[in-house]
Parts: sequence; C-alpha cells; structure tokens
Amino acid sequence: MRACLQRVTRARVVLPDEGNRVSGQIENGFLVLLGVGQDDTSDEVRLLARKICRLRVFDDPQGKMNLDIAQVGGAILAVSQFTLYADAVHGNRPGFTDAAPPDRAKRLYEEFVSLVRAEYGIPVETGVFQAMMSVELVNDGPVTVWLDTDELSKKKASR
Repeated sequence: MRACLQRVTRARVVLPDEGNRVSGQIENGFLVLLGVGQDDTSDEVRLLARKICRLRVFDDPQGKMNLDIAQVGGAILAVSQFTLYADAVHGNRPGFTDAAPPDRAKRLYEEFVSLVRAEYGIPVETGVFQAMMSVELVNDGPVTVWLDTDELSKKKASR
C-alpha cells in the first residue's frame, strides 16, 4: 500500500458529478491519499494504519514535530487513489497494472478506514470509491509524507 499524507488545517472532498456534494471534510489532521497494490493484504492495512496513527509530525508546545494525530485531536480524510501506483517509466502515458483490481482495492481501503476508527479512535471521513472527486486542502507547514508498505516492511525485517 502507498499513502501520501498531507498535514492539513482543513480538507474536503467535493463530488462534481453530484452537484458538488461534499462527501467528507475535516479540520486539523491528515489528508491521506491511499493506493492499494496488486499484492496488498490485511497485513499491509495494519502496518500502514499503525504507522500513520503513530507518526509524530504535529507540533508540540515548543514547535517541535513531536505529537501524533490522536494527541492533537486530529482527524483523517481518506481518499482512495489508484494513481499512486502509476508506472510512467516508459512513454508518456502511465500504466496502472501494479494497482489492485477495484473490488480488492475497495475492500482494503474500507478495512483501513474501519481499522483507524476502531483501533486508534481517530475520526475518519472519506471520499467516494471510484468517483470523480475534487479534493481541496490547506497543507499545514507544508508537511507531506510518503509511505510505502514495501519500504516499511523491508526496514522492519532488517532490524
């Protein structure tokens, strides 16, 4: 799984094909663009959820990045994004064969959302799976972090 996290002061998902209905919005927290790969399983969901919820990138009273999302009362806006698996090495049109098929991707995306809510108590809003979405955000910092469970697993195994 891959996630692009942006620390935000606010973010929302608007559905232009549904009269600009807002499907999810948050104030302080993370916008999480979440991609599911071909070989991803519930193991990757657990690894990524744990890393995101424990990531200390929020400022403490001294202005140092030292607090996690729960400690600042933050929320997550999770948006499924298969394009995180774009392969643009050859040619100018990206391929997406490394992305999971939609049925499995949706199941693991929903599992991620449920796990973060249940295990970590973090409020989670969502986009709409496979919908055309406009994502609006105010990046705080700016702070943007890239996470890939393949990389996280390698580092965990080497310890």
